[in-house]
Amino acid sequence: METIIRGLKGDRIFFTSDTHFNHSSIIRHCNRPFANIEQMNEALIENWNRVVGKNDKVFHLGDFSFGGTAQWNKILDQLNGKIYLIIGNHDIKNMRNAVIGRFEQVAFQMYLEIEKQEIVLNHHPFLCYGGSYNNVWQLFGHVHTRDNNTGLDAPRLSVLFPRQYDVGVDANNFTPVSFKRISDIINQQIQQSNEDTIHE
Repeated sequence: METIIRGLKGDRIFFTSDTHFNHSSIIRHCNRPFANIEQMNEALIENWNRVVGKNDKVFHLGDFSFGGTAQWNKILDQLNGKIYLIIGNHDIKNMRNAVIGRFEQVAFQMYLEIEKQEIVLNHHPFLCYGGSYNNVWQLFGHVHTRDNNTGLDAPRLSVLFPRQYDVGVDANNFTPVSFKRISDIINQQIQQSNEDTIHE
């Protein structure tokens, strides 16, 4: 199940991942600065609505929430924007059919073209993905990149391409990231990679 969306303008498009609403253990696992899930949910919703407008598009790259239909609906009722969901490993276990219609689209993978930039969206980072050598970006979540990252995936992240970026909340101040901001970050990563290659 994949989706292709072309011809998008990037000025009101945002990306995020791994909000893990209603998941108390994620606070400890990822050293999130919240006392409990109520405080975490409130902060994530506030940060989301601070940058995302009612008609903006948000691509959520998986692990949206724990809980059943009522918990998902309670969160979705409070979030701005038109939300597209790329299914994460926890969504497979937690998402119910009753909430699928709350999203603009739901898929395991999406291909976007935003201002002629091709982008692959997955929950997991891929070492090999279509276009990885041809200026195609891959945005992902799952690995919970953060300062002093000690997670199981941390050592593997050193082999990522400069055109890959973790849009998860742990890597982005618990806030969705704009297309423009990601473009700036990836261009910086490409420049740094080119400089590193020259100096080798």
